[in-house]
Amino acid sequence: MTAVEAGATHLRENPFEIARNQLRRVAEAFDIDPNLVAVLGACKKAVEVSVPVSMDDGHTEVFKGYRVTHNVARGPSKGGIRYHPDVTLDEVKSLAMWMTWKCALMGIPFGGAKGGVVCDPKRLSRSELERLTRRYTSEIINEIGPEKDIPAPDVGTDGSVMAWIFDTYSMNKGHSVLGVVTGKPLTIGGSLGREEATARGALYCIRDAVAKQDRSLAGMRVAVQGFGNVGSFLAKFMHEEGAIVVAISDSTVALYNPKGIDVPAAFAHKRENRTLAGLRDAEQITNEELLLLDVDVLAPCALEQVITDRNADRVRASIICEGANGPVTPSADAILEDKGVLILPDVLANAGGVVVSYFEWVQGLQEYFWKEVEVNAKLNDIVSRAFDETWETAHKRDMPMRVAAYGLAVQRVAEATVTRGIYP
Repeated sequence: MTAVEAGATHLRENPFEIARNQLRRVAEAFDIDPNLVAVLGACKKAVEVSVPVSMDDGHTEVFKGYRVTHNVARGPSKGGIRYHPDVTLDEVKSLAMWMTWKCALMGIPFGGAKGGVVCDPKRLSRSELERLTRRYTSEIINEIGPEKDIPAPDVGTDGSVMAWIFDTYSMNKGHSVLGVVTGKPLTIGGSLGREEATARGALYCIRDAVAKQDRSLAGMRVAVQGFGNVGSFLAKFMHEEGAIVVAISDSTVALYNPKGIDVPAAFAHKRENRTLAGLRDAEQITNEELLLLDVDVLAPCALEQVITDRNADRVRASIICEGANGPVTPSADAILEDKGVLILPDVLANAGGVVVSYFEWVQGLQEYFWKEVEVNAKLNDIVSRAFDETWETAHKRDMPMRVAAYGLAVQRVAEATVTRGIYP
């Protein structure tokens, strides 16, 4: 029997300290009571579990798993489950806190949560992945539920993982519980539009930001880091809007073509080969070089802390859309602000996923499902409203979009906390 520990992390700064520092900065800017800041700066619950799994060759691996609830003042907690070798408790806590702000900014009745397992899903067979998922679900089964805490996909997880969680939870309860997770396959209560939702929300934010600048998406040069669920669909949508996607990347390779990459061909290549490596008519570059390309829009859609004080001064994009959570560090934020770069912050730009997760949860509870055009129209309404509120606050108070977005969200959670009171 062997235990799997987290390897060397890609994170240069403690993500939970970043999240707490952001909260303090926003509280000062919006004059929020320090007593409330003390409450909001702590996670309600953090659970660490041991996840033993029988591997295909007969030996047993013991993985480490987490589930964190940050806040439930506005409703049950909501947040993805991440399978990645670098998962840490502080990372999960920071992601849970950011999810609280994301839900509040979007105006949906959820608090923030997050989960993770320290593993490399690419090194696991499908049967090993299923056994890991079912055991992890069993370990956190008392923490989750449709009126308590609702998981969803994140880095390294997908609809299949959600199906296994749904089935494991339902088997233990004795009946199907559609609302226990979101991001499920359509055949078992998933929502139309959920797979593309995060990228579509990012597209709406970029579209609205460009419109505020009296510009058009058509002809804009775009670089997208990450070709998972978010990055691949964002590249596809931007291509369909007439933008020129000059660079894309995944965990194995980054590709560049100044005349534009054939995004549909990249989509097909990735699905067939599970990597972008070998895509025709594209020059291989590094992920670091991709971040520094001369483009109109840069969309980091992979992991946290890819733009730091080490490279921010060399970023040439005029708009950064945070498809990932926390891809720009606070020190990089300051450098980019001085350069006049417009940052569309994560709690705004990648909130489309949790919005349509909310729709899926509602549909599951009602057992009545919507057409895709309805889902996308409702998503557009919510994201555009949140963008307009953030833009107006940023310009009225002369502050960055990130501070404005966090400020609106923190105020709403603080108000809910005061309204409910602290029991007992």
